[in-house]
Amino acid sequence: MKNVDWDDIRYFVVVARTGGLTSAAAELGSSAATVGRRMLALEQTLARTLFVRRQSGYELTSDGRDLLGKALAMQASAAPIQAWLEAERSKPIVRISAGTWTSNFLCENFAKLWSPDDPFAIAFKTTERRLDIAHREVEIGVRSHRPEAANLAARKTGAVAHAAFCARNATSGARDRWVSIPREEALTEATRWVNEQPDFRIVAWANTPRTLYDLVRAGVGNAVLPCFAGDRDSALERIGRSLPELLQEQWLVMHDEDRHRAEVRTVLDRMVSLLEDHAVLFGGGRPLGSSA
Repeated sequence: MKNVDWDDIRYFVVVARTGGLTSAAAELGSSAATVGRRMLALEQTLARTLFVRRQSGYELTSDGRDLLGKALAMQASAAPIQAWLEAERSKPIVRISAGTWTSNFLCENFAKLWSPDDPFAIAFKTTERRLDIAHREVEIGVRSHRPEAANLAARKTGAVAHAAFCARNATSGARDRWVSIPREEALTEATRWVNEQPDFRIVAWANTPRTLYDLVRAGVGNAVLPCFAGDRDSALERIGRSLPELLQEQWLVMHDEDRHRAEVRTVLDRMVSLLEDHAVLFGGGRPLGSSA
């Protein structure tokens, strides 16, 4: 006997309960012809005749009645699993909007933001552009400026320092070269700053922060990165001190109404605690191999 398609069993139960293909098809969102073919296929797989087919409808045989009893028992056993899955799908989701490097940091510390016992899920919206918190695109946004809109609330978590980084094993020639994001795609102050330096020889371009980072790690040239990103990578080192003109505040922003939701408040408090615990790192106070 071939393996039973358990979805055919589900179809079988509906046909047995409704007594015909047309009504079963309507309930299953299928066609009568498709349901009929599946019942024939099930009978062939089981090597049993399950129905007596009459003009008035489908009547179960003794084998059909035996299978129906087993199928109903199977459905009853599966009900707790289905309820569990539906409960998981119905959990509220807290969406967090952050740039590449902040999202990377939050992912590395995900256990500080969520536990398996939490009655909610977390979704990251990683982008360098600002998603619309006022219109509920996300619940929490990590921003470099305090919001001005009246319907937004914010909590300051510290400051973010930036510095120039190169590969620790970079050649002397590579230390005179730069990599950057093009002006037309530069969405952050740091990427715009590099493009504004007249003496920088830019030899490679990237359209995402992650690709920029890969170019630096490969020894292609230097790039400006947030200190909390570059200083966590032992394969990189700073070139000089952090850049005071690129020091930014860090704010967690949310809709004024959403911040009262239990799951949003929980994630917000955990993010504040995590970021404040690493305030020195974010502020540029933990350089690895700084040449300054």
